[in-house]
Amino acid sequence: MARILIAEDEPDVLTFVVRALRGAGHEVEGVGDGSDALAALARAREANRPHDLLLTDILMPVMDGVSLALLASRDQSELRIMLMTGYSDQRERAHGLDAIIHDILLKPFTLDELVTRVQTVLDGA
Repeated sequence: MARILIAEDEPDVLTFVVRALRGAGHEVEGVGDGSDALAALARAREANRPHDLLLTDILMPVMDGVSLALLASRDQSELRIMLMTGYSDQRERAHGLDAIIHDILLKPFTLDELVTRVQTVLDGA
């Protein structure tokens, strides 16, 4: 079981992802934007219960997923990070971030694809 933080501004997508990953046996927390995600990551570290994985949408208000990934990796270098997006042109924003981004999941995705790709990242493959 891994501790996973999801940052997604679309409530239906957030609910789907949280439920799917909880159903796969993970401890999952969901937030609606990047600034809330940074705060959740900090709280978890302070409580000595850091997250293992951050799964974030790229395009979000307040703070986007790329900015979130950069700040999160600075504060917690061992954190695995996955991005998700419904816009193929947004993938280009992650170009050059291979050192911190472990995978990019394109929307729409299936429950099986989500669970499999998350597990692959968690396993380090």
